Amino acid sequence: MQAGADAIYIGPPAFGARQAAGNSLQDLEEVVRYAHSYGVQVLVTLNTLLRDDEYPQAVALAHALYKIGVDALIIQDLHLLDFDLPPIRLHASTQCDNRTPEHVAHLRDLGFKRVVLARELSIDEIRAIHEAVPDIELEAFVHGALCVSYSGRCYISEVLAGRSANRGACAQFCRMAYDLLDGSMDEVLDDHGEPIHQRYLLSLQDLDRSAYLSELIDAGVTTFKIEGRLKDADYVTNITAYYRDALDRYAQRQKTAALKDERPVYNRTFVPDPAKTFHRGGTDYFLHGRTRPMANWETPKSTGEYIGEVLEARGNTLRVRLKEGVTLHNGDGLTIGSEGCNVNGVDGNIILVNKRFALSGENLRKGASPLYRNLDVEFTKSLKSERRIPVDILFRETEEGFDLKYYLPNGKMVHSKCINGKCFEPARNAQKALDTIRTQLAKLGDTPYVARNVQIESKPYFIPISVLNEWRRETTL
Repeated sequence: MQAGADAIYIGPPAFGARQAAGNSLQDLEEVVRYAHSYGVQVLVTLNTLLRDDEYPQAVALAHALYKIGVDALIIQDLHLLDFDLPPIRLHASTQCDNRTPEHVAHLRDLGFKRVVLARELSIDEIRAIHEAVPDIELEAFVHGALCVSYSGRCYISEVLAGRSANRGACAQFCRMAYDLLDGSMDEVLDDHGEPIHQRYLLSLQDLDRSAYLSELIDAGVTTFKIEGRLKDADYVTNITAYYRDALDRYAQRQKTAALKDERPVYNRTFVPDPAKTFHRGGTDYFLHGRTRPMANWETPKSTGEYIGEVLEARGNTLRVRLKEGVTLHNGDGLTIGSEGCNVNGVDGNIILVNKRFALSGENLRKGASPLYRNLDVEFTKSLKSERRIPVDILFRETEEGFDLKYYLPNGKMVHSKCINGKCFEPARNAQKALDTIRTQLAKLGDTPYVARNVQIESKPYFIPISVLNEWRRETTL
């Protein structure tokens, strides 16, 4: 939220597609209260397939979520609609296989307000759905981990481990290593004549559609979704801020300059960069047809950003050629092929690492091996983002005393206070008195707000700073 999300999706105590990521109703109520103070929506993932005996509990949970102010439920099991659900917005999970205009129209007729589209759709297929069903919101994944099965409807975990992905218990077999055999059970060779042995054949690269946001918007997408499974706060901050900035730049190109004043204000200590946090490489997937590469057979882990080449590796010492502008620091994480290590020391182009390698001469492809950094400790330290909502403040003298009001950019009043009585002396220094009133009323501290304009419609009275501070606190911003 602090990095710029307009909405979050989060798991409830049960029946979420992340079995290990349930949150208590008490915690969710706190999340809702916090999110709504910033104008952020909370969408709860009640999106597993249910057993017959679980429907009463799921329906009761839906009512409890509605009661605490959740904005919408994301569901997969359509049989839930046959029960007495609360009057809450419903979003169709991507597991509903939302890939044709006919199916999306059917979901709209069932009462869904939004569908989360299948990740595999092309831009033309998305546009066709929007043109056929323009009265439903379309949500599309733009970044993060990809499930190798269509629409995330995967059954390999259930078959091989008894852990159903559709019940929130995926064992992630797509991130495991396999041998590739032909119909005669003989090993298949790769382009270098090597057997395809213990490669990560099902491990897709991460989705990255940041270059196509305007294209997606033009095709009818109303919401961009970032996949955050098992990601830490650094990743969430970085990627959210990256897309927030990209969307704001798009909005600025499309709207008038005045729009800038309507949006939240973000104070950041970093420049967002997807390659700086968890990064398997990027693919736009099928957005523009079958493009390559979509998978990374070498590793399912974060490869990070390309920073140069390893020219020689002897023991725990690397001789490297770094890209211009790249500086390494102790503690940085590096990857060479499928192996990783950490930097213990840097002396020019000689890197001391915490792992022994034997890469030299013929072991290095074409005389050098690509070097990646998957942990930039200095960048990680800088990841701080603060979100504030601009407000206009009106301090007005009345017959009974004073009015103090705080307005959002859309003119909606968020807080006000009537102050009865005027027991203050006219100020000897009028400008100083007005400046004091303006400064103290604009000190909004740890609230979600930042003062944009402070308008004073009053004679310049000498009002003690302590009194002004008390009035400001009593507005309970």
